Amino acid sequence: MGGDERSLGAHHSLGIGECNPDSRVNGNVAMNVPTNETAHAWRPPRFMVIAAHPDDADFGPAATAAAWIDAGSVGWLVCCTSGDAGGEDPDLDPGELGLLREAEQAAAVSVVGYAGVTFLHQPDGALDNDLALRELLVREIRTFRPDAILATDPEVVFYRDGGVNHSDHRAAGMAAVDAVYPAARNPMAFPWLAKSGLAAHIVRRLYLFWPNDPNVWVDVSGTVERKIDALRAHASQIHEPEKLETRIREWAGQTGAKIGAAGAEAFRLVIIEDDEDEGPTGTTATDVVEATDVVEASDSPGTPGAAVGGDG
Repeated sequence: MGGDERSLGAHHSLGIGECNPDSRVNGNVAMNVPTNETAHAWRPPRFMVIAAHPDDADFGPAATAAAWIDAGSVGWLVCCTSGDAGGEDPDLDPGELGLLREAEQAAAVSVVGYAGVTFLHQPDGALDNDLALRELLVREIRTFRPDAILATDPEVVFYRDGGVNHSDHRAAGMAAVDAVYPAARNPMAFPWLAKSGLAAHIVRRLYLFWPNDPNVWVDVSGTVERKIDALRAHASQIHEPEKLETRIREWAGQTGAKIGAAGAEAFRLVIIEDDEDEGPTGTTATDVVEATDVVEASDSPGTPGAAVGGDG
């Protein structure tokens, strides 16, 4: 069951939520950045998008990914499933559909500019945040070594302006969070990975897309059309592309109005590691307002490497 336009009912959520100043991760305190309606300036040198289905990343943060890549970042996409249950015909062969959707996503990856894509071939429509998926994601994270992870907001079940968040989206989002913290940074988690050369890695930030309560907005005025071009690659899922393109432009414009931009994408940002020197543009006071609550750093190594990972 793919993230096609049928699931778009509320992905353009525009509500402004209150941050939780005491959001806890595994007993430690993580910082949900206070809402600040200016363009978010921080950019990760390396980032990874973790999505449930082919096309989720393009309906989601594709314009942000393209903007960051244009500015010099390196991005990688991970699709937990191949979207082989995302069709309307029960007689359609799931294997053939999965191969088609992987090809569509590979084409979209080229449009956005990712360094590559990995397909984890988990069951579409039955994705589970289990240890097997977590290990696969930890392997991807430790291989590519991103500074930030973009994933669906796993706490959203019902969109505030209508609609239900797909169970696969929720599972992929929570799996990404659990892989980031504490598993990827803990050398004792899946110790055979570290012993095989995949050292523990610290991811500094989580950008959760399709949130009910966004707290940062990324200016994507120059890359909305790239997002639309990427979506065009998913022909098996998009049946009225002209209508969808109009809606994407409208939603980007409405979201951009919050920060005085022609287009924007909204995220719920969670800072795991607060570091004044992180990122090519540095961390500004508007990015981290009263940054007193952060997750305590572990002793595990986390220096980003140069190798581009993935087996897809």
